[in-house]
Amino acid sequence: MPFAVFVLGMTIFAQGTSELMIAGLLPEMAADLGVSIPDAGLLISAFAIGMLVGAPVLAVVTLRWPRRTAMLTFLAVFIAAHVAGALTPSYGFLFGTRVVAAFVYAGFWAVASVSVVELVPSTVRGRALGILVGGLTVATLIGLPAGTVIGQQFGWRAAFWAVAAMSVLAMVAVLATIPGGRAASAAPARLGDELRAMREPRLWLAYGTTALTISALLVSFSYLAPLLTGTTGVPEGMVPVLLALYGIGAVGGIAIGGRIADAHPIALLFAGLTGLLLTSAALAAFAEVLVLTVPLVLLLGAFGFVVNPGLNTRVFALAERAPTLAAGVNISAFNIGITAGPWIGGIAIAAGWGYPTVGWIGAALAAAALGTVAVARALQPAPSPVTV
Repeated sequence: MPFAVFVLGMTIFAQGTSELMIAGLLPEMAADLGVSIPDAGLLISAFAIGMLVGAPVLAVVTLRWPRRTAMLTFLAVFIAAHVAGALTPSYGFLFGTRVVAAFVYAGFWAVASVSVVELVPSTVRGRALGILVGGLTVATLIGLPAGTVIGQQFGWRAAFWAVAAMSVLAMVAVLATIPGGRAASAAPARLGDELRAMREPRLWLAYGTTALTISALLVSFSYLAPLLTGTTGVPEGMVPVLLALYGIGAVGGIAIGGRIADAHPIALLFAGLTGLLLTSAALAAFAEVLVLTVPLVLLLGAFGFVVNPGLNTRVFALAERAPTLAAGVNISAFNIGITAGPWIGGIAIAAGWGYPTVGWIGAALAAAALGTVAVARALQPAPSPVTV
């Protein structure tokens, strides 16, 4: 595996830490900026908006740029946004910097995904994309708690400075390891080719699979802590341990999925989504049983992430000749899932249905994702008959 692939995964870790750490810093940020905690929470929504729009827009704008140039530009703007955010006393200005940072972070995701595919043989795409996505998984395990601790001990601005410093190091690593031009095997990118590739119905089914899968996972994960404390009866001090268990499952899932996705992407999606469906339903049904809930938290992370390399390789397989815009829209599909899952779960909880309900919703969304995979397989062209 080229070292550059690991560099891109590390860069996603640096930027992903910024995406995640705000959730742990809301009380400190609200007090310092003189706003309510719900208003501070809108900074998370600001990031989601930037991610949703940034990937496809910047994929098109930088279509003919060398990959390294695009990624270095995105990182420079990302760093500047964090420096400005760390210095500003204004909530409104900080809100704007979060949108800008997310906008270029999404663009980095899209271009980095295509770069990874260009850097490796087609037989190991899934594994390489798993390393890229693994950067965000490690950010969940390490970056989120570390950013929270830094913010609590030294102020939330210190956490922003830490992300900026990590991003500077990542920028140097990208400059040193990523080829300066387009891969030799890659034809010059043309917007017309990219738009024509988007006509493929199975590609839009793949986006539906991505959005539904991430919604199915996030609707349960977003409310896992209150479910564990309020329904299962887990002491608050044990919640971080169980969340780490979820993270261990996620890392294992990414590793396994990356090794299977290239050879058997559809089978991986069927198996992983079936596991996610059953795990979500079991979490809802047995939320009050501690001895069952603990392994289910591990399985939620494992099944939720094992499909991730398959979601990515499927898009590249369907848009082989024009992958940049397709990859950008897939990043948007991920963020639709990230936004929709917690929102749907919040509606159910606000209606008084209880925290275990999110597991049933997750199972229903996983079933819908399975339906999109089944339709996509039915639309798949039959192999050409062998003539002798």
